[in-house]
Amino acid sequence: ELERARVSPGTTLQLGKTRIRIEDGGTLEVELFDADRLGPMRGRTSGMRRLMAQIAKASRTDAALLVLGETGTGKEVVAQAIHESSLRAGKPFETVDCGSLLPTLVASELFGHERGAFTGAVDRHVGAFERADGGTIFLDEIGELPPALQAALLGVLERKSFRRVGGTKPIAVDVRVIAATNRDLRQEVNQGTFRSDLYYRLAVLTFRLPPLRERTDDLPLLIEHFLREAGSSAEVNDLIPHELMQSLKRYRWPGNVRELRNFVEAALAMGEAPILDADGQPPPPGEPSGAHAPRAAGEGPLLELGDASGQGYRETRDKVLHLFEHQYLTALIARTKGNVASASREANMDRSYLIELLKKHGMK
Repeated sequence: ELERARVSPGTTLQLGKTRIRIEDGGTLEVELFDADRLGPMRGRTSGMRRLMAQIAKASRTDAALLVLGETGTGKEVVAQAIHESSLRAGKPFETVDCGSLLPTLVASELFGHERGAFTGAVDRHVGAFERADGGTIFLDEIGELPPALQAALLGVLERKSFRRVGGTKPIAVDVRVIAATNRDLRQEVNQGTFRSDLYYRLAVLTFRLPPLRERTDDLPLLIEHFLREAGSSAEVNDLIPHELMQSLKRYRWPGNVRELRNFVEAALAMGEAPILDADGQPPPPGEPSGAHAPRAAGEGPLLELGDASGQGYRETRDKVLHLFEHQYLTALIARTKGNVASASREANMDRSYLIELLKKHGMK
């Protein structure tokens, strides 16, 4: 599978029965951001610095914005960067994951509801649009929004007001809307499964986040960022030796930046980098777990081994991993008050995998 190639001017390409001749073109100058970070965004490659320059410009406006990209590329990070660089930075930033909510609850989460609006509505609930007044609302996985709510959302964007579910009084809001999806909304518009008027209302500005496999030169910068986030003072070269870094640059990263973050956390927890197969699957039983990645000098173990000493390597490793998962999940669920959608976003972990881990450790 060929994704990209360099060809010289005058080259003729044969694609099936079609021939394409590549002619010499003029030089195109593009603006690059003058730093390797913008808010929570990180990147040194020209593609990312060009994207950050565009985002910095977009932050000065209130235009609606659509962020496209594969799962795990960091679309919410882009939304946060836009918000933090805008004049709304001191105002609320609200996130609604349209793909994690039951269709019957999306309207309540977006617009709120009055007491008694439906069975179980024992109190008034303030929705995300109302909570984000004066700030920014980020609608993740907008392609999952049910058709009936697509019309309701379009009405809010046009009128800049809404009614709570079960309410009669219009509530005016001043909110900037940023939406994101990993789906091809243009194709869904053509198929009639997504409203064209809503699409054009959301996609006033459109940005595409590149997958990690297209920006592997950013790996050292991203790994260092995740190390510091985890509270580690380890150097990238100590954790990821040169040969291992070269293999990481050849890896396809199907889970993108989210997978990289989990990779770094696993390396810190286990004291060695986990193996990465071409298809992203764990190694078969009995195979070595990957290249060694020592912790920085002076750092103690992330978890106490307790009475694991004297056991075999694999048994000790499994025990430490189990302890790490249990401690991490316990703290994560406590911080997010049991909200799985919030927990999956904070952990940069797929909801289905998080639910499996919670079941594995007997947590609700």
